[in-house]
Amino acid sequence: MKRQTIRYSTAFKLKVISEIESGKFTIAEARRIYDINGKSTVQKWLQKYGKNHLLNKVVRIQMKDEKDKIKELQNQIKALQRALSQSQVDNLCWRSLLEVIEEKYDIDAKKNFGSKLPTELQEVLKKLHSKSQ
Repeated sequence: MKRQTIRYSTAFKLKVISEIESGKFTIAEARRIYDINGKSTVQKWLQKYGKNHLLNKVVRIQMKDEKDKIKELQNQIKALQRALSQSQVDNLCWRSLLEVIEEKYDIDAKKNFGSKLPTELQEVLKKLHSKSQ
């Protein structure tokens, strides 16, 4: 059984669209009343001929200084994210260093930071600490 293709005139399409847009019928009601079989047929007509489909689009109007402020805030967010990432890397490095010190010298480096370490290692740690700040 071959499917039958139905062609609708532009005048008919416009009539259906105007009735839907005026609120007289919903899309489903118009399909039923006018015996339109395609599920997306009327939606396509609305997109092509209708006016109300434009209401679903967001139109954003901004002043130039608002756009600049948004851009500036986005740049600040990126800078803060980079700084946070760097701080996390620094923190990981310091933790790793403390673990190595604790293993090598068999001390709790967090409690006794620098006091039981050899003098040369204390100086190295001080230099590293001053550079990281």
